[in-house]
Amino acid sequence: MAYRDLRDFIGTLDKKGLLHRIKVEVDPVLEIAEITDRMCKSPKGGKALYFEKVKGSSYPVVTNMFGSFERMCLALEVNRLDDVAVRIEEMLNQAPPKTLFEKLSMLPKLLEFSKYLPRTARNAACQEIVERDNPDLGKFPIIKCWPGDGQPTDEGRFITLPMVFTRDPLTGRRNCGMYRIHVYDKTTTGMHWHIHKDGARHYDRYKDAEKRMQAAIAVGSDPAVIYAASAPLPESVDEMLFAGFLRRSPVEMVKCITSDIEVPANSELVIEGYLQPGEMRTEGPFGDHTGFYSAADYYPVFHVECITHRKDLVYPATVVGKPPMEDCYMGKATERIFLPLMKLDFPEIRDINLPMEGVFHNAALISIRKSYPGHAKKIIHGLWGKGQMMFAKLLVIVDEDVDVQNISYTAWRVLNNVDWKRDVVVADGPLDDLDHAANWPRYGSKMGVDATRKTKEEGMMREWPQELFMAEEIKRLVDNRWKEYGF
Repeated sequence: MAYRDLRDFIGTLDKKGLLHRIKVEVDPVLEIAEITDRMCKSPKGGKALYFEKVKGSSYPVVTNMFGSFERMCLALEVNRLDDVAVRIEEMLNQAPPKTLFEKLSMLPKLLEFSKYLPRTARNAACQEIVERDNPDLGKFPIIKCWPGDGQPTDEGRFITLPMVFTRDPLTGRRNCGMYRIHVYDKTTTGMHWHIHKDGARHYDRYKDAEKRMQAAIAVGSDPAVIYAASAPLPESVDEMLFAGFLRRSPVEMVKCITSDIEVPANSELVIEGYLQPGEMRTEGPFGDHTGFYSAADYYPVFHVECITHRKDLVYPATVVGKPPMEDCYMGKATERIFLPLMKLDFPEIRDINLPMEGVFHNAALISIRKSYPGHAKKIIHGLWGKGQMMFAKLLVIVDEDVDVQNISYTAWRVLNNVDWKRDVVVADGPLDDLDHAANWPRYGSKMGVDATRKTKEEGMMREWPQELFMAEEIKRLVDNRWKEYGF
């Protein structure tokens, strides 16, 4: 069954011995981040952390909930992250119905999918406490992660695990994205959405119409909802529908007190407010998931109108920085879950690995079933034209017999198979907003490497050598006699 809320998931982690409770008082300014960073870098991601006493606040903080493969699987209620991909593949592999009988036979599947549509909640735990007259963000244990975070005029605290809800003024379509929130004071924050994101597109449309934009920041929900906010979904797909699919149960939503924006009813905290088009303020710097500070820049200002929350609020946060960190495991979940969608456009793709060290937009290793000359370069150019793969600074394409999850073996194959002049593609294009190496913000060069076996049609003037493998009968002989050798 789906987790009821955040605390239900925390209880599961606790029962399984995957949660460490810290009972002494800790400071939300840097101390929580340092403890969390050390835990993230311990073997297998350590444990989730529950800080019971936080200086300056009456509410506890939880971090590193998703910081291991085991906890990420628990969050999505699967044995393997690939299990979600299998469900998506089964759904995508339904052939279009040709006859009336086939159409009727598809009805149960369509009805099953409709079960995941968001629903209106009867009771909203997130609205147990309503603070409209004097909302104050300062009462919550919002953390500062790194010494250089923020401007000299503020404390450098950021909401790091937010679910930002907006609505497209043209279509009315809801969007939920995970954009960090720089807290300036008790009623104003920065809204750090990059120009490539759906929230930024909504904002531009309100600006064009010269209208105030309503938004809501929800913090803390059940794990599928939190993950869905980070997922790179197409603009037309509702993140809350996707969350319902992941949790196999619809997400219950409730309208905000001050607007028609809907948020998950089981949220811990909801911050309601608006953005005035054209009003910008310096946001950042912030110690980011790249392991470097992202520079301060101008971003829209969010004004708090109302705060609602649970009576016994639990505040979730994440700390990003040099990998491995908690967000790395969320990124690996995305790698596995969205592979079937990538195969829709590129069925020749067999597998993909986004190494943690590449922070998910700097490198991708991809295996393909090569069928014709130039096939790998077709994949390189095709992926640079698809969604967030346009940010990939390095694409390495290998043959289908290469296990790209084995980075050591993949590196050996690549370094042996590549002629750099023949096999490297360098192109200019859009880059992630956080890329600091390019000469210009959000624009620079990227590289594709064709590390597949080459054919004569691709200019190979001699026979490609065979890889070394021992004869199977000898391997079986040695297997059977292994103990005789004295091992």
